[in-house]
Amino acid sequence: MGIEVGLLGLILLVLVVYAIIKTVGSSASAMGKAIWIVVLLVFPFVGFIAWLIFGPRS
Repeated sequence: MGIEVGLLGLILLVLVVYAIIKTVGSSASAMGKAIWIVVLLVFPFVGFIAWLIFGPRS
């Protein structure tokens, strides 16, 4: 069970880092970017799904 959880955690980490990079590079306002980054860091799984649906577009 340990290796599966570790692998899923690593995948989630990569996805959250990708979302943060895309958010920083977007044309959203500075406050919008800051809010999305905080949401992604505090709630990684739910935040990533919300970012996919509602996040800033490039």
